[in-house]
Amino acid sequence: MAQKTLILGATSAIAAEVAKVCAARGDRLFLVGRSPQKLQAVVAAAGDAVVGFESCDLDEYDKADERVARWLEQLGGADCALIAHGYLGDQERSENDLAYAQQVIGTNFVSAVSLLMPLANYFEKQGRGHLGAITSVAGERGRPRNYTYGAAKGGLTTYLEGLRSRLYKSGVRVHNLKLGPVETPMSEGHPQNALWGEKVRVAKGIVRAMERRWHVAYLPQSWGLVMNIVRLLPECVFQRFGFLAGR
Repeated sequence: MAQKTLILGATSAIAAEVAKVCAARGDRLFLVGRSPQKLQAVVAAAGDAVVGFESCDLDEYDKADERVARWLEQLGGADCALIAHGYLGDQERSENDLAYAQQVIGTNFVSAVSLLMPLANYFEKQGRGHLGAITSVAGERGRPRNYTYGAAKGGLTTYLEGLRSRLYKSGVRVHNLKLGPVETPMSEGHPQNALWGEKVRVAKGIVRAMERRWHVAYLPQSWGLVMNIVRLLPECVFQRFGFLAGR
């Protein structure tokens, strides 16, 4: 039987690739994204697998409950949901502009929570399902170059951990998909190195992690080892390395 999959933030470069992977394995998809033009392109690429789609601003938190209910109804229920939207933002601006900092934190944390709440309740009542959200390795250590974004993703990681324990006995699996840097439009202009991921491989990794019921997945996988080392560094040592603690 075809799996029913809801992808929120489907117009991001990685989520668009996830939609293609899910379509290829026979899923029925409902896709949600901000840009109507980009969403149409994702829908076209996924083809007949798409049951429905909607363009909207996921930062409209007060509409999340009603929207999730409508999307689930149009999809005919759900076996899997992925929250994939995010906003890297301008770190230095977020240090001086509170409204802008709230925007970065709102998109990366509050918006995700507003969607996780009704989705978690739906899957809990159903007694099964997979609920995933894309976070970031930036949430594991505060770095001057992205700590506003990292704080939001770190908060989301903690939220997912608690949600996973809450839903475990009900048969629902919650997945934290921790991405390292990936070559996408969101990261355009940032210097790259050998640790950067390629979006198609990362998308396949996301689908594989949820299929295999992994609680936490680092993508690319090499970031799991990297972050194990980085987390253990004392702060006084961490701050001495410009490539870690510099701008």
